[in-house]
Amino acid sequence: MAEITVNGFKTNYQVFGEGKPLLILHGWGSNSERWQIVAELISQKGFKVIVPDLPGFGKSDALPHPWNLNKYVAWTEQFIKELNLNEYYLLGHSFGGALASKIAVKHAQDIKKLFLVSAACIRKKTTKKSFLAKISKIIKLFYFLPYYNFFRKAVYKFIIRKSDYVYVEGVMKETYLNMVSEDLSLHLSFIKIPTVVIWGDKDSSTPIEDGHVIAKQIKNSKIVVIPEAGHDLNKKQPEILAGKILENL
Repeated sequence: MAEITVNGFKTNYQVFGEGKPLLILHGWGSNSERWQIVAELISQKGFKVIVPDLPGFGKSDALPHPWNLNKYVAWTEQFIKELNLNEYYLLGHSFGGALASKIAVKHAQDIKKLFLVSAACIRKKTTKKSFLAKISKIIKLFYFLPYYNFFRKAVYKFIIRKSDYVYVEGVMKETYLNMVSEDLSLHLSFIKIPTVVIWGDKDSSTPIEDGHVIAKQIKNSKIVVIPEAGHDLNKKQPEILAGKILENL
C-alpha cells in the first residue's frame, strides 16, 4: 500500500512489480484490493501495475460533494502527473472503462495501448430503463412506511436488480446518477490508440452487445470475448482475465 495526496485528496494506491507501467482504473463500488490477483499475475511478466482507489472508494478520501465523470478525469490526470507516468498502458473496468476512454482521447500521445474491460460507455435510454426509473420514483412515495429501507433494497435486488444506486449513500448517490447519465457512444470514435475490448459473454450489467458496439466505434481495436463469464471478471476469472491482458500487451 502507498499513499499520495492528489488535488487535495488523500489517495491510497497499490503498486505491483517493476517494468513498463500499466494503470488500472477500477469500477463503481470497487477498489484496488479487488484487482490484486490480476495485478500480481501481470506484474510477474515485467510490468509495473498501479491500481489506485479512486476518490470516494476504498481507502481514499470521500468526496465532499457530487462529482461527474470530468471531475474524475481531472483527478486521474493529476494522479498520472504525480507518479510521473510516461508511455503507460491504461486499463479501465466498468465505470473505470468510461473514465479510461475519456483519458485516452485527451492523452493519446502518452498511452501505448488501451484496455476496456466490461466498460460502461454505452448509456442509451431504453424502454426498460424508463420503466425502471418510474418504479424508482414510485418506491420513493412510500418513504414513510416502517421498514422502508428494507423494502426499497428488496425491490432493487429482485426487480430492478442491476442498479448500484440503492447501495450508495450521501454524495455518492448523485455522483452515481451523474455517471449513468453520460453516454459516450459518440465519443468512442475519437479514440485513435490501439484498443483491446475484453468482455464476458454472460455479462448482465454491461451486455456483450455493448462490447461489440465499442469495438466497432474504435477503429484500431479488437474484441476478446471470455465464454461463460460475467461482469466482475477481476473477481470471478482473474487468471483468465490476466492471461487475456498479457496476450495483448
